[in-house]
Amino acid sequence: MLLVIDIGNTNIVLGVYQGKTLLSHWRVATRVEQTGDEYGILVANLLQLAHVSLDQIKGAIIASVVPPIQAALIRMLKRNFRLSPLVVGPGIKTGMPICCDNPREVGADRIVNAVAAFDQMKQAVIVVDFGTATTFDLVSDRGEYMGGAIAPGLGLATKVLSEKTAQLPSIDLARPQSVIGRNTVGSMQSGLYWGYVGLVDGLVKRMIVESTFGAVRVMATGGLARLISGESECIELVDEYLTLTGLQLLYERNC
Repeated sequence: MLLVIDIGNTNIVLGVYQGKTLLSHWRVATRVEQTGDEYGILVANLLQLAHVSLDQIKGAIIASVVPPIQAALIRMLKRNFRLSPLVVGPGIKTGMPICCDNPREVGADRIVNAVAAFDQMKQAVIVVDFGTATTFDLVSDRGEYMGGAIAPGLGLATKVLSEKTAQLPSIDLARPQSVIGRNTVGSMQSGLYWGYVGLVDGLVKRMIVESTFGAVRVMATGGLARLISGESECIELVDEYLTLTGLQLLYERNC
């Protein structure tokens, strides 16, 4: 079995694969202060819930945008699983040319998403990932990573809006019934929700115009993908496990 780990700024997503089949997956909060031993206990308990023993895990792969946690998890895997995990980064075989000024600057999660999306679509595709940041990544019809855009995530914008203003409350993210809010909460939900729908569609449409690839598919992933995709004019498909799928593919290509 294969353990895949996607370390994000807000959440760590883990999955266990048997071949190409995702058997179990979990989403836990990212906590930089946790030690490798604490993560070891957490992972062992999650595997136990899935009726998977430590010795059944024969391989592991990590994509990370949080270096301290990456280091802690690598130590944990070596100690608890006797495994040296594959880490997504320079030198890994992706099968995808990175057509950027500095390929080393591109986040590991963005490359993983791009690999998985092109493998699934087999044509030009834009991946919109709703995480701590909302990222837009374009893959050409030849399977080249062309670059993209980064915007503040919807959750981050919601938090900052309440924390940096004196009279605006903390609210839950939800699709408002009306664009015209009749109270403070309704107005904030409208601005955040419909504002992000407009942001997503606007950026995607401009990227398609600049791409010159003809038909471009649009996929979404991340925790808030389904919330926004319901009103988006551009998002065609939501795949909540796209990053995990990409990690499994990259492990297969390298090991």
